[in-house]
Amino acid sequence: QVQLVESGGGLVQPGGSLRLSCAASGIIGRILAMGWYRQVPGKQRELVARIMSGGTTNYADSVKGRFTISRDNAENTMYLQMNSLKPEDTALYYCNADTQTYWGAPNNYWGQGTQVTVSS
Repeated sequence: QVQLVESGGGLVQPGGSLRLSCAASGIIGRILAMGWYRQVPGKQRELVARIMSGGTTNYADSVKGRFTISRDNAENTMYLQMNSLKPEDTALYYCNADTQTYWGAPNNYWGQGTQVTVSS
């Protein structure tokens, strides 16, 4: 059974930092890409950052220069280093993985989310 487990969320003051982690387990095949998304009540889930298996990354304009996504392929773990946090970064952050089984079937998985609250 595939599981994506996020950790590292919490309450932080504006200007502070947090590091989110996402550990993937139960993957049969390979992970093509992993990403972080976030959602606030009443709004659509939005992409924060994404990293391909080869290391290519892309970021939402709102987080460029402040957030850094990274990945440990050997451990199937992804990280999001968030610096200079702003109140508008407050959201439920979700881990996502695009996978492909050994026989070529694509799949997409979501974690349960971790809350990030930026407030003084």
